[in-house]
Amino acid sequence: STDPARLDAALIHRWLSEDSYWARGRSRDTQDRAMAGSLNFGAYRADSGAQVGYTRVVTDHATFGWLCDVYIDRAERGHGLGTALVTAARDHLVPLGVRRIMLATSDAHGVYAKLGWAPLDNPAKWMILGAQ
Repeated sequence: STDPARLDAALIHRWLSEDSYWARGRSRDTQDRAMAGSLNFGAYRADSGAQVGYTRVVTDHATFGWLCDVYIDRAERGHGLGTALVTAARDHLVPLGVRRIMLATSDAHGVYAKLGWAPLDNPAKWMILGAQ
């Protein structure tokens, strides 16, 4: 769901700031601002409605998107929820004309490759400002 009212912001912050390798120690204020400036996706249990996953896309809704903060509750992993969540985010953006969706990962290249992501053909043309 992209309904912001369904998101459990405290749970998302705990997941990311305590259990992820990329956002460990992120403050609640930073997380709230990141969510406010993003297109957010929540994954929920069908039986209870409890949130079990989260991702967000930083996007202009027209040309570009940055997929980030993909997280599935540890107790729910291994059932394809991450794949379903990322697929939903990708499929939401395609009809908008978004032609480039980027992401960064240290450990899930194979998962994203199955969904159509590929390494950059020419990484030398990309640049970064800030921490690497």
